[in-house]
Amino acid sequence: MNTFGRTLLAAGALGASALGYAAGIERTHWTLRKATLPVLGESSPRLRVLHISDLHMTPNQASKQRWVAALDELEPDLVVNTGDNLAHPQAVPAVLRALGPLLDRPGMFVFGSNDYYAPKPKNPARYLLPSGKKKRIRGRPLPWRDLRAAMTERGWLDLTHRRLRSTVGGVTIHAAGLDDPHLKRDRYSEIEGRPPADVGLSLGVTHSPEPRVLDAFDGDGYDLVLAGHTHGGQLCLPGFGAIVTNCELDRERAKGPSEWGEHMRLHVSAGLGTSPYAPVRFACPPEATLLTLVPRSQGEEQRSVGSTQGAPVESGTGVG
Repeated sequence: MNTFGRTLLAAGALGASALGYAAGIERTHWTLRKATLPVLGESSPRLRVLHISDLHMTPNQASKQRWVAALDELEPDLVVNTGDNLAHPQAVPAVLRALGPLLDRPGMFVFGSNDYYAPKPKNPARYLLPSGKKKRIRGRPLPWRDLRAAMTERGWLDLTHRRLRSTVGGVTIHAAGLDDPHLKRDRYSEIEGRPPADVGLSLGVTHSPEPRVLDAFDGDGYDLVLAGHTHGGQLCLPGFGAIVTNCELDRERAKGPSEWGEHMRLHVSAGLGTSPYAPVRFACPPEATLLTLVPRSQGEEQRSVGSTQGAPVESGTGVG
């Protein structure tokens, strides 16, 4: 075999190995991220917020369900779910098993496109196209109303186009949320206006972190916005990061905390799932994030990723 042939063979073997790792190992390497964000009013106590997003659940994903349920052991003060919970018409019971004990804690949510519509097979090359050039492909409707009913019956707050006031962990929160900007269902005019001045935290919640939405929250003076949708890029390159974000957000903010404007912080979850038709992750493991919110006077944000095995885990693997 000549040099060119050996090179092609080596490249093919490397590609196959990378694909096997992305599909067979990393996509179930459940990871807990931690970050400390200085966003609270000066008199507020610390607040522990568990941010969950993009479960993309199917009924047979047992290890994901067990891992998410075990996050209750972190004892968060508040759980925020930023959508895309479903990936199958019969996935509502599986999502409820995953959220399980977390539904007994204070919680808030908005929905994303994959709560409303089932995924469909697509050309994988579409993933690399700019967001604006992608034609929306919608599958059949999913039972989002059943999921919404189950969540609200357990006390979680549906923030879709609503402004709500709540006191959690000794912190008075003004929270407002939007329907999915990825589907252009957002109507910021229904929640616009500055948050009350007497709250310890003003929190915006959206599925897709579109800049037009973030600019609106920032213009109204919100402290923090939580979002998902990007999967952290899902396919990342070491030393480069996300290749695309699947929205208009820049690659550098594809996951984790960042600043937006002069006042507001943004946290984008890399999420816990993938489409059933693209079950791969590379250099971007599935994750949930425990955010510790502290008063602004306590300094800059801090991030950490642990390596403890077990549940709740900093990192771990499982099937499905």
